[in-house]
Amino acid sequence: MSSTNRVIDTDLSDYLTAVSLREPDLLKKLRAETAAYPNAVMQITPLQGQFISFLIKAICAEKAIEIGVFTGYSSLCIATALPHHGRLVACDINPKWTAVARRYWQAADVAHKIQLRIAPAIETLTMLLDDGQCGTYDFAFIDADKESYEAYYESALALLRPGGLMMVDNVLWKGYVFDPSHTDSETVAIRQFNQNRHQDRRVDISLLPIADGITLVRKRDSF
Repeated sequence: MSSTNRVIDTDLSDYLTAVSLREPDLLKKLRAETAAYPNAVMQITPLQGQFISFLIKAICAEKAIEIGVFTGYSSLCIATALPHHGRLVACDINPKWTAVARRYWQAADVAHKIQLRIAPAIETLTMLLDDGQCGTYDFAFIDADKESYEAYYESALALLRPGGLMMVDNVLWKGYVFDPSHTDSETVAIRQFNQNRHQDRRVDISLLPIADGITLVRKRDSF
């Protein structure tokens, strides 16, 4: 959920977009359609999407998992960056929103790369681990219910290969994480998640002030 930059200055955000963004027409169309929906704020920003595609290509990812699909902007960024034989497991619980995503996957000719799982994400993650897929994924993206971030992270980390990357969205949470007056369950969960990652010696981390904050995680070769 990062449809606008919530923490960094608006002028800086506009400048970054002006000199950096190369958004394909189909993604523009999807973003415009999603903007008309009540929950449009759940969509990632174009700069985030471009960064995801950059990372996928940089690590030559072939196998990815996404936790939280919404209308499919991030999954489209992932799938288009994967090679023709690449595969993305996309986890969500809402068939209404993912029906929009399916249309755009078809339009982009990447539907063959994407396996959509409509079920609670933790169930899908557990099934993948039970199926022997531990350590086989190159990239993971988490952007779903905040109280479950820790559980999603642990399962996704188990699925990642050594050297694999994970991106976690909304880790600055509109700035609430550094304002002690905010004590709602989502803010508390993200604060704890951030503290846990700082102490997690299984991974290399970098928290970046992009949009609503993203944490990049690289699974270490040994820990």
